[in-house]
Amino acid sequence: MKILLTGANGQVGWEIARRAVGHKMLALDHAALDITDAQAVARVLSDSGAAVVINAAAYTAVDRAEQEPEVAFAVNRDGPAHLAAACARLGIPLLHISTDFVFDGLKPGPYGEDDPVAPLGVYGRSKWEGEQAVRDTLAAHLILRVSWVFGAHGHNFVKTMRRLARERDELRVVADQHGCPTYAGDIADVLLAMVGRIAASQELAWGIYHYCGTPPTTWHGFAQTIVALAQTVEPLKTTSVVPIATVDYPTPAVRPANSVLDGTRIKAHFGIEPRPWLNGLQAMLLGDRHAGSGRSKP
Repeated sequence: MKILLTGANGQVGWEIARRAVGHKMLALDHAALDITDAQAVARVLSDSGAAVVINAAAYTAVDRAEQEPEVAFAVNRDGPAHLAAACARLGIPLLHISTDFVFDGLKPGPYGEDDPVAPLGVYGRSKWEGEQAVRDTLAAHLILRVSWVFGAHGHNFVKTMRRLARERDELRVVADQHGCPTYAGDIADVLLAMVGRIAASQELAWGIYHYCGTPPTTWHGFAQTIVALAQTVEPLKTTSVVPIATVDYPTPAVRPANSVLDGTRIKAHFGIEPRPWLNGLQAMLLGDRHAGSGRSKP
């Protein structure tokens, strides 16, 4: 099966491109395909001969989105709309990545796919409207909501904490936001497993699915683990990771206090189990030999 991948230079896209064994892959970064250009999307998809599209392209600068909403909506709403329209014309399915930021974080337990959305900022709203555009345009779609993504490629919390730990004696990290770190490699494996089901012409329940790492933690808890693990491979200056409240670390965009996602539906329909985020962190910081293969087995 030939896959057309957008956002090939992002955290998840990079992992998909290097893990797509057994499939033909046309992996396109922003320079090769700007998904905000409807004519370019239609032309590239039509010429590609692809049997399925994975959209890993996204505007993910949560705070900057508050200052440039037009850019965020162009990428996160209009781009998926263009891809869905082109897929509908060609009769091929679209796999699209979304986010836990579509929720406001006020629910006391994990969020299911059918819980009401209430994004708190521009980034979350733009991703939610992108989901709506895909659903309204194309029946054959799979939307995968993920959370707290980290990986070997691109910018993320793990790399930031590791850099700061080299520079500072103490790190102060928010401890009242709860969520599930998710390894980009695991997300890639989940999406490719879904492609495998499509390639096998198996009956699918199209729609929205949640996937995230386990168990839930806080940014502070995640940071403690990052520092402890990184210290086994290099000397770090940090000796203390101090918990602080969200109010002590103001940001332009409001974050949900609870980003935990319920993965029951994806397990029921695809047999995909969540993977401990520690395994992905070990694969990233220590190398795959310290974490099995460093990949999940959906």
